[in-house]
Order: sequence, then structure tokens, then C-alpha cells
Amino acid sequence: MASIFGFRSREPARDRQTDLQRFDRLAKLFDQISAEIEAEKAGLENRYRSTAANAAFLVEAMENGSASTDKSSDVSAMTGAILNYERRIAELARQKGLMKDLRHSLDAIVEDGAQAAGLAKSAGRG
Repeated sequence: MASIFGFRSREPARDRQTDLQRFDRLAKLFDQISAEIEAEKAGLENRYRSTAANAAFLVEAMENGSASTDKSSDVSAMTGAILNYERRIAELARQKGLMKDLRHSLDAIVEDGAQAAGLAKSAGRG
């Protein structure tokens, strides 16, 4: 597009393509971060279940007399680990929700831009 002042501006279609490429990179980043969060959460959930089972078996063994009551410090340590796993899993769930919201917002921005571009074309401006 030429201007009366002698400089050229880019075509709106080119600007839209640049924006879409940028939004695509951002969407891929959100997806990558979401996958990282999910992988960490899955690993922690496995450790949580394993630790909870081990603690339950140890408590049962202590109650049945097949394990020394000196193992109560092990049960306490496992209980602390379980609480830490729960805290971290809850934080990761919050982060995953945030990534989902951000991705949804990005999709809405792209959709709004596509609608605006369609309106501009139909009005003969693009």
C-alpha cells in the first residue's frame, strides 16, 4: 500500500499471517508446558500411591506386631512425603488449569482476529 507521504505500509493479510505465526508459537509453548506439568503430576501421583501403600502396610505390620514400633519414625517420614505430594499435585493442577485458561484465551483472540479479518474483507477493506 502506498501512502501520500511516500512510505509503504504492509498489507493487512501479511500482518495477519505474522500474528498467526506468533500465536501458533505461543499455543505450542502452552501445550508444551501443559505436557510438562502433566508428566510431573503423573510421576508424583505414582509416588504418592506407592508411598501411601507402603505407609499403610507398615502401620498394619506395626499393629500386628510383625514390625517394630521403632518404625514409627518411618511412618512419620512417609506421612510428611504424602503431604508434600498432595501439596505439589494441587499446585500442578492449578498450573494446568491456568495453562488451559491461557490457551482458551489465545484461541479466542485468534478467532476474534479471524472474524475481524473476515468483516474487513466483506466490507471491501482488505
